[in-house]
Amino acid sequence: MQPETIILIIPALFGAIIGSFLNVVILRLPEQDASIVFPASHCPKCLNDLSWYENIPVLSYIFLRGKCSHCHTPISLQYPVVEMLTALLAAAVCFKFGYSLQAGGYFVLGASLLVIIFIDIHHQIIPDVISLPGIILGFLFSLVNSSVTWQSSLIGLLLGGGVLYSIAFLYFFLRKQDGMGGGDIKLLAMLGAWLGWQSLPFIILVSSSAGSIVGLIAMKWQKKGGSTRIPFGPFLSIAALIYIFYSEKILYFYHLYVTGQWP
Repeated sequence: MQPETIILIIPALFGAIIGSFLNVVILRLPEQDASIVFPASHCPKCLNDLSWYENIPVLSYIFLRGKCSHCHTPISLQYPVVEMLTALLAAAVCFKFGYSLQAGGYFVLGASLLVIIFIDIHHQIIPDVISLPGIILGFLFSLVNSSVTWQSSLIGLLLGGGVLYSIAFLYFFLRKQDGMGGGDIKLLAMLGAWLGWQSLPFIILVSSSAGSIVGLIAMKWQKKGGSTRIPFGPFLSIAALIYIFYSEKILYFYHLYVTGQWP
């Protein structure tokens, strides 16, 4: 096994462990007055506490064949998926940024976005407890991030929130109904703070395009017409994750498109 592979296995294992905790956050955070620390992990059906060997990321799901060992209720596939995605995220940021403060910061951002994706899919909400502190952390991270200046971060959080707020206001003015939640506005402000204002055109374009395509499919499938609602947070989050790892190429092609010249 190559040394580079071994180096990436370590953060992947760490990421899988964090992913197990993220599953708890995704499950409990939307619940009123629920704690993400207590009680200990348990089966949501029979409420039996899980043994240590039932809490091993990914492997426990495989060994238990996707069922609770006590009541045999099927376990959601979401649990190993989140753990694997978090493991992949940890390995990816270390591969791109090395073992650095920058990698740690982007891992925190990516893990937060994974939580937002799954909570928004299930509950159509983006918790303020993630997005509002995320805006502050994103700006503070810009003070030590070589890729994003504090000026770019500040402009990004102001523009990010302002752009979606303007769109939401215009939609409400024309249609007399809410077309975008406040959570999406705060999320884009958070992304602007972490990734800088330069990320916003890509994030808005990709998320809007993907959201429109999925929305049209959902309208046809659900047969609800204009009343069809889909969460927009996952599209913003996925676009941001893509930007984290491909920002150089994205900005390169953006420069080429705008100026028509090689940078």
